[in-house]
Amino acid sequence: MPRQPEDPIVRSIVSMIRGAQLSRRQLLRGAAVGAAGAGALSLASCGTGGGGGGGEAGTVTWANWTYYMDFDEASGTWPSLEQFSKETGIAVDYLEDIDDNNTFFGKIKDALQLGQDTGYDTVTFTDWMNGRLVLAEQVQEFDYANLPNVEANLIPAQRDALDVDPGRKYTIPWQMPTTGWAWNKEAVPNGLKTLDDFLAPELKGKVGVLTEMRDTMGLILSGLGYDPSGKWGDKEYDEAIAWLDDAIQSGQITQVKGNSYTQDLETGATLAAFVWTGDVVMLNAEQDDQWTVEFPESGGMIASDSFTVPNGTSAEQKKLVEELINFYYQPDIAAQVADYVQYVTPVQGAQEAMEQVNPDNVDNPAIFPSETDWQHLHAFRTLTAEEDNRYSEMFQKVMGL
Repeated sequence: MPRQPEDPIVRSIVSMIRGAQLSRRQLLRGAAVGAAGAGALSLASCGTGGGGGGGEAGTVTWANWTYYMDFDEASGTWPSLEQFSKETGIAVDYLEDIDDNNTFFGKIKDALQLGQDTGYDTVTFTDWMNGRLVLAEQVQEFDYANLPNVEANLIPAQRDALDVDPGRKYTIPWQMPTTGWAWNKEAVPNGLKTLDDFLAPELKGKVGVLTEMRDTMGLILSGLGYDPSGKWGDKEYDEAIAWLDDAIQSGQITQVKGNSYTQDLETGATLAAFVWTGDVVMLNAEQDDQWTVEFPESGGMIASDSFTVPNGTSAEQKKLVEELINFYYQPDIAAQVADYVQYVTPVQGAQEAMEQVNPDNVDNPAIFPSETDWQHLHAFRTLTAEEDNRYSEMFQKVMGL
């Protein structure tokens, strides 16, 4: 996130993070890195295991995204992982090794294809990638007898959210980023109601979209009246691409950004944009509530980063993974993690538990969407490999990527 800390050492660390063009998750937690200091940055970069307890009952190796776990800057530890290890005797080799779905998949794809040990007992890819693994039969089915907390507490909206894994037999959500609309309250006093409101003459050159295909194209598809999680195809995608191409070629959309899009909101270069909602909630908290952020009536986007167990993981290790997942589906533990990472939690009861963890976050829509919000959130349907390649190429061409 584009912050300007007062401390020059903190500022230099944040500048280094920005300059490296790190992932959105890394930028989102940039302020936390700055607060932690250089020691925490080194800890995260090394991917040092966070588990304690000696591993008397074994060790789970978990590949996750950067800054996706509650972290204690003072002790340099992940408190929830420490608690899990203390309670179970299971150590966790917690590795912040995922910086991009495709890049990380490239590291383990050969092992996946051969059914060999990937080096990780569990991986939290984003569900569009998990869909590929499910279709390719490269991940194992969970034993819900070992997952009573998941059975009881997984939010209903996520049970069938991945179209190729109804009932979440092979994937269990960890956290859920959401995408919606935001606009400057002063510059756009009447707000935005429809997709074509982004084409208003007074917004020309001040509209921003995201470089992640599923987020931007999902919002356009839903704005055109199509369910991104439903049975759409080439005709609908072509229509959505045409809308985007026209808006870019006309100069209506000039900000095509990934991680750095929030800087354009702050400077006023962007007055209306497609955004990751948690980012703007954090911006508003720090900068006097300058932006409206919401899920449009036509529908916002939600994605899940979910646990999977690769086929090469042994049966004994899989049981340890299931014990780990079951631990994180306790509402108080889920609230503890969500308070730090600021993403939607998939665990029922976490909102009530947040009263004890941090009352200020009980009504945070970035963590707890309302019932109305849930009605306007869509997943992006699983694409075939051929569709993914073709649609991504079309998107990148239009976006000038």
